[in-house]
Amino acid sequence: MSEDPRLDALVAQVRQGRKYRTVAGSLVRRIGAAELRKRASLNEAVKATKNKLHQVAGLYFAGRPDYDDWLRRITRATVEDARRATLRAIMAHHASTRERLPILESFYARIFTGIEPVRSVLDLACGLNPLSLPWMPLAAGATYHAVDIYEDLMDFLQRALALLGVAGRAEARDVLADSPADEADVALLLKAIPCLEQLDPTAGSSILDTINARHIVVSFPIRTVGGSDVGMRQTYAARFHALTAGCRWHIEPIEFADELVFRVTK
Repeated sequence: MSEDPRLDALVAQVRQGRKYRTVAGSLVRRIGAAELRKRASLNEAVKATKNKLHQVAGLYFAGRPDYDDWLRRITRATVEDARRATLRAIMAHHASTRERLPILESFYARIFTGIEPVRSVLDLACGLNPLSLPWMPLAAGATYHAVDIYEDLMDFLQRALALLGVAGRAEARDVLADSPADEADVALLLKAIPCLEQLDPTAGSSILDTINARHIVVSFPIRTVGGSDVGMRQTYAARFHALTAGCRWHIEPIEFADELVFRVTK
């Protein structure tokens, strides 16, 4: 199928605004192309593309991130307790990691128990989760690969990884069209499937099949971004079981009060 001649204009308009200026261009193009096929006008397709981006990523940040200030704060916090407090404060700016803060002390200890040593981590649709590294019981010299759609977020995390003394890389990419192929001991897919399935209803099964990792930790939110309990635990448990039905994988549920978690061993 030939490319719609209006697509370049759509991408330019979507990325013109401050909110979506740093979203990976490949993702904007993919969403925009789909919306142009469905909408009568360019303006309608631009609006629909922005709405889609808001649903999958934009609504999770509490205000505009101040990455330079965050890096200064991490740099100044040289004592471990102060650094952990600083990282917690920064993670509170993103809905996904903010919800995990009450269980952060036990979360990674439990999901990594029994699969040590963890020498490499792939964190997909990561948000601010790489700032949880001090709580992860990783092997010495472990590497970390973080992926999300925001170029400025990935630049911040690349520098934050260095400050935290962890080797790795952070890159902006559209994981549904261009998922990393590198092998990892553990892949983290935390609260990401519901967002990805807003872009593509088959995204959950596709990305689980694609990930090249010995273990995949998959989680789902149990409340809306606004904090409402609308039966999401039951809904997403059923969704995950549907996604993995017929797969010859070992699946272990790990119970948390604030997050629905499954550990998949391929």
